[in-house]
Amino acid sequence: MILSKKRWQVERPDAQLVQTLQNDLQLSAIAAKILVARGCSTSADAESLLNMTEANIHDPFLMHGMAEAVERIQKALENNEKILVYGDYDADGVTSTTVMLNVLQDLGADVSFKIPNRFLHGYGPNEALFREAYEEGIQLILTVDNGISGIEPIRVAKELGMDVIVTDHHEPGEELPQADIILHPRVPEGHYPFGELAGVGVAFKLAHALYGELPTHLFEFVAIGTVADLVPLVDENRYLVKRGIEEMRRSLSPWIQAMCEVASAEQATINEETIGFYFGPRLNAVGRLGEASPAVELLMAEDAPKATALAKQLNGCNTERKDIVKSITDEAIALIEADEKIGDSLVLVVAGEGWNAGVVGIVASRLVELYYRPTIVLSLDFEKGTAKGSARSIEGFHLYNELAKNRDILPHFGGHPMAAGMTLPLEHVDELRARLDVQARECLTEEQLTPVVSIDIPLKIDEISADAIEEIATLGPFGTDFQKPVYVLEDVEIASMRKIGAAENHIKMELTDGLEKLDSVGFNKGHLYNELTYGIKVSFIGDLQINEWQGRKKPQFMIEDVQTTEWQLFDIRGIRQTSRWLHTVPKEEAIFYAFRPETMSYYHSLLDVPIQLVDAELTNVEQTNYIVLLDLPHNVQLLENVLQKTAPSRIYAHFYMPDSQYFNGMPTREQFAWYYKFLKQRPAFPLDMHLTDLAKHTGWPLEALKFMTQVFFELNFVRMESGLTTVNVNAPKTALTEAPSYKQRSEQIEIEQKLVYAPYIELKQWFDERLNLYTNTIS
Repeated sequence: MILSKKRWQVERPDAQLVQTLQNDLQLSAIAAKILVARGCSTSADAESLLNMTEANIHDPFLMHGMAEAVERIQKALENNEKILVYGDYDADGVTSTTVMLNVLQDLGADVSFKIPNRFLHGYGPNEALFREAYEEGIQLILTVDNGISGIEPIRVAKELGMDVIVTDHHEPGEELPQADIILHPRVPEGHYPFGELAGVGVAFKLAHALYGELPTHLFEFVAIGTVADLVPLVDENRYLVKRGIEEMRRSLSPWIQAMCEVASAEQATINEETIGFYFGPRLNAVGRLGEASPAVELLMAEDAPKATALAKQLNGCNTERKDIVKSITDEAIALIEADEKIGDSLVLVVAGEGWNAGVVGIVASRLVELYYRPTIVLSLDFEKGTAKGSARSIEGFHLYNELAKNRDILPHFGGHPMAAGMTLPLEHVDELRARLDVQARECLTEEQLTPVVSIDIPLKIDEISADAIEEIATLGPFGTDFQKPVYVLEDVEIASMRKIGAAENHIKMELTDGLEKLDSVGFNKGHLYNELTYGIKVSFIGDLQINEWQGRKKPQFMIEDVQTTEWQLFDIRGIRQTSRWLHTVPKEEAIFYAFRPETMSYYHSLLDVPIQLVDAELTNVEQTNYIVLLDLPHNVQLLENVLQKTAPSRIYAHFYMPDSQYFNGMPTREQFAWYYKFLKQRPAFPLDMHLTDLAKHTGWPLEALKFMTQVFFELNFVRMESGLTTVNVNAPKTALTEAPSYKQRSEQIEIEQKLVYAPYIELKQWFDERLNLYTNTIS
């Protein structure tokens, strides 16, 4: 039995609707399942999703304040006013800045940009930077991807005589800034058809309005910011990303070629994962460590040498960022494990002096993955007396709303239900942890604290092909609210498996449904080799890939999680060297049983683990998950009693037997008769002296002659006096099977045949019958 540490929630798409989409749109079963799982209830829904056009882009003037914003910017253009684009230091903010710089430069504006340094200025509008802008003669400030929470700095900007247009998408607070114009898809509520634009999406809408036509050359920037900011990939966002990816694949922009080179990505195959795992992190990294402006300069670069140099700079920052993240994560884990006050809280609030505030959000995400609890990671600055950091949450704990309940000790925060940033006084860190713990206990159930993996695409092996996998790619982009499919193969069997990789830490399997077979690979899952057996039904969660070798394409299932509710038999019979099998047993969890004292003596020094000797009363036997059967009992019933009491989910069958009787067999009745007659014809026969010669004469094993002699003695057929044998002709007639040694040998041969020398499938069936019987009896 292997149970996942996550709750598997399997949703099954409507089979009839899947078949309808297959037939109407000529789709594979997998593609049809994905579309149904993503909300397509008719063939028309699916077709419109597959064939999005510019008609999916909403009129930018539907956004409240758009006409006024365009009018104010055109006025600035006419009067040659100095315009400042005020951005943010993440990928969304960087691309938003790039979009606005492009459109304003194209329109001939006198434009510059500023991005706050997260360490010097913090997030969002900054009074010092606004005063600096005023000294530089700026007359119009245009915020992108920030500003909705910049109440005081915007008030100062207005007092200084500058106009301010806010473009943002973050959660608005109860009070809005006194900007001249606010462009926000949800402010006021319900005015715009789609409220889930990224910051760059709002900037793009303004660019669209300013150009008077759709700015297709800006799609590539919108795609990056939208994917990187994890906004829902539905409606307008979906088309923006889909079109942006298409543009990037054929773009001649120097930044794309430079970024592909440093990220080892192929431009022709750029997709949402390229953005999310390669481009986005590098654009984010520079702002996490210092000034984010090089990221904007890269995206605006007009020549290859400059773009290459900047891309290498960002790549170096990303490498440094990874090292910093690992270091802080390790420190945070050590604090959580060492301090019960921190580790026992349902909301992890962990803080360290001098931690890089630019990466604490990533660290928080890592800790959520590890502990599955809402997590806040704070960098402590004792000189300023502040704690600054980021938070990540889990389903069921609305981070923004829960933080908002603590405004009295949390003066600066902002974010979303699942992520937030904040700054608070040092002295309130412990208080915040205590309060959030109480809040979490009021709203989070035990079930919600168990990580969930939502599986929406159950598969059958015969549905999987290279063509079907290639078709899946056309359904993208996948992302937030249009999740990449999570596949499950249910109740399949393992046809073969082996460890792969230099360190043998990966596994390669062939999975089968009894008819078809499917290659599968589990990276860093080599441990499964010692945890899975043949002949059981196993379910796998994973992804689909195409393995191409020498021009041949084959489907391949990439294993991410596994579970089986069946008990498992691990066959370690006949392996003499203890070192060859002991490492496959989870020694800390298993109980090692021996039925014979001599077995305990033999393995005492070899195993270095406690060994329980089984007696007839089962004194040392207890219910447990894993048992190791070191040797054979004297009778089957004793083993059956052990199985009934332990009810194991794993059995490791070793069955060490140094004096096996199976191949010696049982002498025949004819042999017994001949030997009896031989002794009867030779009264006072010196048996000990001539037993070896008799074995040579008959061709029988010496051991067999000794055994038959013992049977005769036990039945009083033969007596020995002074080393001489005499046949007792008056002994009562008794069956040979009544002799204790005969019974013992018979039982020994039978139990060896059933347990030691039976094929694996027969041994498994023998255990199955008994374990199923006990299970049914209990239930």
